[in-house]
Amino acid sequence: MIAGTASAPRGTFARGVHPPGRKHYAADAAIEIPPTPAQVLLPLQQHLGAPAEPVVKNRQVVAWGEVVARGKGFVSASVHSPVPGVVGLLSVATLPNGRHVPAIPVKTEGQLPAGRALWEEIFGGDWPRTGLEAYAPEKIVEAAREAGLVGMGGAAFPTHVKLARNEKRPVDTLVVNGCECEPYLTADYRLMLEAPAAVVSGALLAARASGASRILVAVEDNKPAAAEALRRASEGTPIEVKVLPTKYPMGGERQLVVAALGRTVPTGGLPLDVGVLVSNVGTAAALARAVLRGRPLTHRLVTVSGGGVARSANLLVPIGITYRELVEFCGGLTSSAAVAVAGGPMMGFALGTLEVPVTKGTSGLTVLTAEDVAKAEQTPCIRCGRCVEVCPLGLVPTRMALASRHRDWDLARRYHLAACCECGCCAYVCPAGLPLTQLIRTGKALMPRE
Repeated sequence: MIAGTASAPRGTFARGVHPPGRKHYAADAAIEIPPTPAQVLLPLQQHLGAPAEPVVKNRQVVAWGEVVARGKGFVSASVHSPVPGVVGLLSVATLPNGRHVPAIPVKTEGQLPAGRALWEEIFGGDWPRTGLEAYAPEKIVEAAREAGLVGMGGAAFPTHVKLARNEKRPVDTLVVNGCECEPYLTADYRLMLEAPAAVVSGALLAARASGASRILVAVEDNKPAAAEALRRASEGTPIEVKVLPTKYPMGGERQLVVAALGRTVPTGGLPLDVGVLVSNVGTAAALARAVLRGRPLTHRLVTVSGGGVARSANLLVPIGITYRELVEFCGGLTSSAAVAVAGGPMMGFALGTLEVPVTKGTSGLTVLTAEDVAKAEQTPCIRCGRCVEVCPLGLVPTRMALASRHRDWDLARRYHLAACCECGCCAYVCPAGLPLTQLIRTGKALMPRE
């Protein structure tokens, strides 16, 4: 914490905002499975760290789940084909943040389980809650690495790196993040309702791998049905389901740790610095599948939501399918559609095209209407301090944004630009309509490394 002296009330965190949740669009929509696409495009950089390196050639036939690119560095993640098919020439994919990265196209050929059969293959069946001590911690970490697992809450940090034990920073508590605080998004909510047993098994395995002796599953109080489903699924285990007040950005790691445990992560630090490992519920379920069934990360849950799409839905889709195909499955855009956002409206990226592939870190697609995005004319900063009042990290957003705009990197570092979590609270409350988050995000990308 940098600015001010505000302390967090018990069970929550200091500052933050309460944007309209807009969860009603998709919260009651059971998970659906669209038809298998004719082709997928698999970016080699869909995680933090070093890009994966291709291990297949043009016209090579690959099976569902076969490695097509190998994560060579420690902080990297392998990429697997989500369909049986034929590899095409190395191509280029545009990511939601505008980056152009190498990508491997795979044309679908052969049979892939469809509909309910695919659901059963990925999330169905039994998920053990006992006997998991038979899995050695290092074997769990290796399974996560082989499966190409990354954080599925949006950060996309390679999971095997998080799980590996560090003698200098031992973990005593695992917090499984089911808060899903971003407006509109409900994929995690539906996962907790429809496949809670997979989340529980994954949580137990993550705790064993990391050495955590305590396991919390954190859920905001606007999701009581999810909390109850997880309680039932975790009966007889040491897992505690902790319900927290709804506030944005409760799903941020640093905010969640202080709310759930009362521990403050140091500025620029990580939960590991205070003995905590945070893992998304989707990541936990994927870990269970990787360890218990030996299957890699090839599909993920994505919410398509908002007034700009004909119907909202929660979809289980192969990585590499395009946003356009998701919108078409949901009936297309409405006449009032104005902006498509990869993710949610607070932290997401506005898309210039829907020909963008879903990646491991894709949580949703929000299609906003013209009314949703109407905003007041931008004016100079009036120095009201509202951005400081709501910043959950106690930073000074206007100073960071000003430093970014003028490329003043000394000033940017003085105000801890790199520590910003880009939650968007500052831009949400700014009466001058300043694009604070965008300026900060740009500054972080351009600031030279020391």
